Amino acid sequence: MQDSIVMDITVILLILLALTFDFLNGFHDAANSIATIVSTRVLTPRWAVFWAAFFNFVAFLFFGLHVANTIGKGIIDISIVDNRIIFATLTGACIWNLLTWYWGLPTSSSHALMGGLVGSALVKAGVPALIYSGIFKTVVFMFVSPVLGLLLGIGFGLIVYWSCRNQTPYKVDHLFRKGQFISAACYSLGHGGNDAQKTMGIIASLIFTAGMIGDKFYIPLWVVLSCHAAIAAGTLCGGWRIVKTMGQKITKLRPVDGFCAETGAAITLFLSTFLGIPVSTTHTITGAITGVGSLKRMTAVRWGVAGQIVWAWLFTIPCSAGIAAAAYLITR
Repeated sequence: MQDSIVMDITVILLILLALTFDFLNGFHDAANSIATIVSTRVLTPRWAVFWAAFFNFVAFLFFGLHVANTIGKGIIDISIVDNRIIFATLTGACIWNLLTWYWGLPTSSSHALMGGLVGSALVKAGVPALIYSGIFKTVVFMFVSPVLGLLLGIGFGLIVYWSCRNQTPYKVDHLFRKGQFISAACYSLGHGGNDAQKTMGIIASLIFTAGMIGDKFYIPLWVVLSCHAAIAAGTLCGGWRIVKTMGQKITKLRPVDGFCAETGAAITLFLSTFLGIPVSTTHTITGAITGVGSLKRMTAVRWGVAGQIVWAWLFTIPCSAGIAAAAYLITR
């Protein structure tokens, strides 16, 4: 009886830790959702985070749970998952998120979570615990999503610039200030739909291995709602250090540029979410912003800043894996 109570308390604490990660995800990635609409001064930061948080929350109405299933049982063998694995995974992802937020680097919470899973699983059970198909498609889209975002950003930019070539700058600016409300909403839907599901997968793995949802793996509704609420709350708080990097340091954006970047990134997120692939919203929007900026001229993009961001991306999985491995060893 006492062991059962201790187990229940441990599970509750780990669920709270998972929701803390989800909050940090929204906090860290708020810049992705609002950087363009803030930097173009279409919305003030306060209203921008409310706009993004609302669409983060309602995203569960539009998407299935394919990404949650990939994270829950598609990265490591679910039979080895226990409380220590979950704790180490979330610790690695949370610490890396906080470090990169402090440094102002827009890194991927998704890849931090995957790195945490891989690092803790390797310490516990070695290489056989890894599911290569799930890891492979996630790593592949680590490179595909920014390239696809870049190409779609360029594509939308070319279409829009050509369509508006005979319009006055004032009319174009006025039109796309309104358009950014739609593009920012779509991007925030994609962000909430893809990123909140990653935490759902972690919590579902935890309660499944604890025997709380029966013999069949699925995502309970209360997990879905609590994860969307946590990521929306994190977005409301906003990671302002990263907003500056995304909205100002890569390239200077006008409302028409912000619209093209957000639309291209949103389509990439919709596609990957329907395919069940946990991609980085950070990589996607950064690629789209870079693509739109390069349409003006290549020197309009600060390639040095973009290079720093890419290095942070490359270090995310191994660093979060290392932190998670250390956390697992300490708990063991």
